[in-house]
Amino acid sequence: MKLKTLASVAVGAAALVLGNAPQGRLGLGQAQAQVRPDVGKHLKAAGDLLKAGKGAEALAKVREAEGVSGRNADENAALEQMRVAAASRTGDADQMVKGYEALKASGRLSQAQQLQMMESIAGTYSRANNHAKALDWANRYFAAGGNSPTVKQVQSYSQWNSGDVGAVLKETLAEIQADEKAGRTPSQQKLNLLLSAASKKGDTATEALAVDKLLNYYPTKQLWAQVLGSMQSRKGFSPRFTLDVYRLRLATDNLRDANDYMEMAQLSAQAGFPEEGKKVMDKGFAAGVLGQGAEAARQKRLADLLVKRIEEAKAGQAAAEKDARDAKEGDGLIKLGLALAYRGEGAKGVKLVEEGIAKDNLKRPEDAKLYLGLAQFLAGDAGKAQQTWRGVKGNDGSADLARLWIVHARSAKK
Repeated sequence: MKLKTLASVAVGAAALVLGNAPQGRLGLGQAQAQVRPDVGKHLKAAGDLLKAGKGAEALAKVREAEGVSGRNADENAALEQMRVAAASRTGDADQMVKGYEALKASGRLSQAQQLQMMESIAGTYSRANNHAKALDWANRYFAAGGNSPTVKQVQSYSQWNSGDVGAVLKETLAEIQADEKAGRTPSQQKLNLLLSAASKKGDTATEALAVDKLLNYYPTKQLWAQVLGSMQSRKGFSPRFTLDVYRLRLATDNLRDANDYMEMAQLSAQAGFPEEGKKVMDKGFAAGVLGQGAEAARQKRLADLLVKRIEEAKAGQAAAEKDARDAKEGDGLIKLGLALAYRGEGAKGVKLVEEGIAKDNLKRPEDAKLYLGLAQFLAGDAGKAQQTWRGVKGNDGSADLARLWIVHARSAKK
């Protein structure tokens, strides 16, 4: 993390202008201070060294000034201001603290100056990987009324590295919620921090929330690929949703090669959705991924087979609907309805799925809601689809899929 430091403004931050002040006087901000030559010569030398970028040498001159006995209050203030500036340049946070505490006790620092010094101290400790002290000073900064985003980064970074992931999680989530409430888009950095903290703590609910927000605010093909690529390895995720993961990969342009297109088309055909399979193949051919090289003939045979299956499905549609309606279970109607939605008959497809759910006798009710939402989405009613998907509560992958479809549907509308 990069923090602005007092060293960057050297003598200005210390308010020492020996080169321009009258003999025996130091510019201390609010008033001209009396400084004896015995002290002033060391501080002027320190200021010159600091201007030349020689922080360690400047700090040595501060110590020489410190060795002069009988210093008055103005001399002590000038000395401590120079100590803070020189220590900031060298990264000696402990010396910065010494100077800051002395100046604060003397009443010579305004509120703004205190905050500036605390910010620099916190950042210096952070750069030195002293996370406990960096966190302490960041906390002191905010308790004193500071609001720097840079110090907030130091605080979160220090909490993380001190092992206090719970605090990072809680505070980052609160910041994101405050941004959203105020109509601001949370930064990608905040969302990534929330995701990392949730993952480290094992908070799957917040991890899912962070993923949703990242996909919602900063959707990229690469992020979708990352999320979908790890989905099937999640604990409890059912292998029966392999085709559904492919569906999201297709929707987010994340089918990678000919094998992906062929695998998805075959899974669609096996599941009873030849129209879906043909659309996958058509997209592959249009993209130039299919129909090339040694596998072109095999790919053409699969495409021809899907056309044949579609013709068969159309010819048997009336009988299939009758059988599904006559059945006690509603699963057949759900499958037929989704197939019709893929055929382009969205309204009728949605109606069949709803009829299947209305039988109230389903093998997997949460899956049925997932596919009702998908049928509604294919029918062009993204709003209704999102409403349906919000009701999916399965813990075997169906709710995860529904949540991602909601995110995709929102981004597709933008």
